[in-house]
Amino acid sequence: MIEIGKYNTLTILRDTKVGLFLGNPELDPEGTHDILLPNKYVPADFKIGDEITVFVYLDHEERPVATTLEPYIFLNEFSLLRVNYINEFGAFMNWGMEKDLFVPFKEQARPMEQGKRYLVYMYKDEKTNRLVASSKLNQFLTNDDITVEVGEEVDLIVSHITDLGINVIINEKHKGLLYLNEVYDDLRTGDRIVGFIKNIRPDGKIDVSTRKLGFENIEPSSQVILDELKASRGFLRLNDNSHPEDIKTVLKMSKKTFKKAIGLLYKQKLIDIKEDGIHLL
Repeated sequence: MIEIGKYNTLTILRDTKVGLFLGNPELDPEGTHDILLPNKYVPADFKIGDEITVFVYLDHEERPVATTLEPYIFLNEFSLLRVNYINEFGAFMNWGMEKDLFVPFKEQARPMEQGKRYLVYMYKDEKTNRLVASSKLNQFLTNDDITVEVGEEVDLIVSHITDLGINVIINEKHKGLLYLNEVYDDLRTGDRIVGFIKNIRPDGKIDVSTRKLGFENIEPSSQVILDELKASRGFLRLNDNSHPEDIKTVLKMSKKTFKKAIGLLYKQKLIDIKEDGIHLL
């Protein structure tokens, strides 16, 4: 069957004045669910029977239609989108399609404003079969059945930032927390980064980190220091007594990680640690 809100690879069935009709003859031999690819999206070269990959959504008349435009969000996924306009029904967001994506007022975590960007989740309304979005993200996430393990590399989406830390979405399934004192880059809502599972608590809460855990974190951190030494003519005015903020500013790592990294480099006789700083050997 043809899936709304996703890419579909379909067969070109016939050419008409309004465009190409596409379908899946194997699953739908009667052509009950054939859909139109309008003329403006028809490729320059094609043959009847060719396969073509298109995105399928509902047009202004709520009919399934195909397009070669690339959407900014897919069904059951998250993305940061901008509000184009607001009316008495809700907000309408730009998601790369001709028809804007609807966010009902009841699905807005806080009232949306025109021109601003919000992290939303796109889903299909089972009553209307329409694609709609929501900024009330927690309802689409669960930590009841956790599918990740401590130390595992995961994909993170920055959800929102609090005084405690940065709330993130893990693999588009779970909620997690990245502590502010372990973040060395400026992150904003909607940013996508790679992280690592640091801890899974008995209550299901998940702590994440942007760095590998334990000894695995030492080697890349040591390389960062070596690279910075080479770029600074073999000397860094940092050592065990340096202020954590100075280390964070120069190397974007914590003092704890820094001390472990220079300890490893010292044992390998790659650096010398003196009162004025680190010297490359």
